[in-house]
Amino acid sequence: MSTAAEISDPSFAHAGEARRIAGHSPEATRKDFDRLQDRLNSLVLGQPALIERLLISLLADGHLLVEGAPGLAKTTAIKTLAQSLEADDHRIQFTPDLLPADVTGSDIFEPEAARFRFEKGPIFHNLVLADEINRAPAKVQSALLEAMGERQVTVGKYSYPLPELFLVMATQNPIEQEGTYPLPEAQLDRFLMYVTVDHPGAEVEHQVLHLMRDQAQKKPCASFDPVGQSSILAARKEVELVHMAPSLENYLVQLVLATRDPSLYAEELAGKVEWGASPRGTIALDRCSRARAWLHGRDFVDPEDVLSVAPDVLRHRVLLSYRARAEGMTSGDFIQALIAAVPLP
Repeated sequence: MSTAAEISDPSFAHAGEARRIAGHSPEATRKDFDRLQDRLNSLVLGQPALIERLLISLLADGHLLVEGAPGLAKTTAIKTLAQSLEADDHRIQFTPDLLPADVTGSDIFEPEAARFRFEKGPIFHNLVLADEINRAPAKVQSALLEAMGERQVTVGKYSYPLPELFLVMATQNPIEQEGTYPLPEAQLDRFLMYVTVDHPGAEVEHQVLHLMRDQAQKKPCASFDPVGQSSILAARKEVELVHMAPSLENYLVQLVLATRDPSLYAEELAGKVEWGASPRGTIALDRCSRARAWLHGRDFVDPEDVLSVAPDVLRHRVLLSYRARAEGMTSGDFIQALIAAVPLP
């Protein structure tokens, strides 16, 4: 429920009108996402945080980078999401010999017509899994830059638009370092969030065993009506209407500014950062906070929303100094220290 102060805010004045324009019932849209979240959690066991981040990315119209050891349901999560939507998906296995054209597509010469025809690459799908993206060299990784940022692919002198519903989930394996290429900072900044996943506990491990046995025996699953793209686009309109109080917006901005100059709030962090988050980080933190609030059934952003998504939004946008890395500090440690130092409104 919104407070009286929030309802009197100008941003709420035309909320009902905007919802009518969207042509979709807010109740039906929220019900669709509740069903979707329940289904994903029932089929991707032990990874509720990953599921929530996937849905936030879907609502905030952004891309996701996931890091975790093999076998932690990263591929299963994106495939299950694709099967639960009226959308197509494609998996790209990144390898050292992959070429940019293998991702974006290329011009094919047709001798009989004496002309070139553009053959679309696997990037032209609604949901794209870029598996082990750090196994490909920078030239191939950069092939995703325009697609992720501009939602189009340019080959030669022509540009080709990507689908309106377009989400890239890239994975990288933190275990093996040989034959891998760290993602450039410009590429990392294109990802809305950078999520790390860990092994589940013993109870979840038992549930995984039972689920795999049921699937091996081809036991029928509960029927599920895929969520339509129109419902997803309507939900995005709803997210845009989620209210953020000016004081909380100021806190969000101060948190991003502190990544550039941490001495503003914590002297002990001075000299620990080389580069802080760009304005793209501010925008991403705002969009993710609103999406999480909507996903939790609220029409206003709570401080918990900002605190929940801040580590995943900011950790890959911060470049620590040599001194900080020598002391064993990670970007995650740095962001947590900033969150503790910057006062909440």
